[in-house]
Amino acid sequence: MQYIYHENAAQSSLILNGDMHRYIFKVRRHKLGEIIALRDFKSEDIYLHKIVAIDKKEACLELQNTQIMPIYAKKELHIGWCIVEPKNIEKVLPILNEAGVSKVTFIQCKRSQQNFKLDLERLERILLNSSQQCGRSRMMEFGEIGSLQEFITLYPQSYILNFSQNNIEEHKESIDTIVIGCEGGFMSDEIALFDMQKVVGFDTPLILKSESAVCAVAFKILL
Repeated sequence: MQYIYHENAAQSSLILNGDMHRYIFKVRRHKLGEIIALRDFKSEDIYLHKIVAIDKKEACLELQNTQIMPIYAKKELHIGWCIVEPKNIEKVLPILNEAGVSKVTFIQCKRSQQNFKLDLERLERILLNSSQQCGRSRMMEFGEIGSLQEFITLYPQSYILNFSQNNIEEHKESIDTIVIGCEGGFMSDEIALFDMQKVVGFDTPLILKSESAVCAVAFKILL
């Protein structure tokens, strides 16, 4: 754990209770007098607090120092991901967050199953836990959009990952937004929305699942 999120981390003193108290003192086993790092995601600052009092239900922290400590990927990457089964998204989201993806927009593509509904509050909790673990100072953004047509209208510079001899390796420096399909891939009219020079693929004869492809793209471009 690189830091702990607290919405009031910048305050000179804090009272911790409830789940956060249990986590810090029963799971992390911090002790009286120790310094713990907090962030509030309102800035790039990290706040170093000292534990000055503890009882069974509450603990008091006092701010000792503030440091500007930006930690994020060297390159911005926005992924448009056609919606797959939510439980698979939940498994992969921390990996994308750790790789440094700046934003994921979930798209209702034509081959997305329309009964899949995302629990955005649950996804935010997953990202929060992941960010505390990997240390990034800005949590990955995410959102939803109704169609690929809407997405390409908003992000006309987008690339699309599909079966193509146009190797993604040759374009990775130029890619800041890319679309990944769901199971079954894209319909022909969806692919036609993109400039053919921006249809890219991997140098492999193997077929990747959507979750594998989205991770491979993030690693290829960011790491």
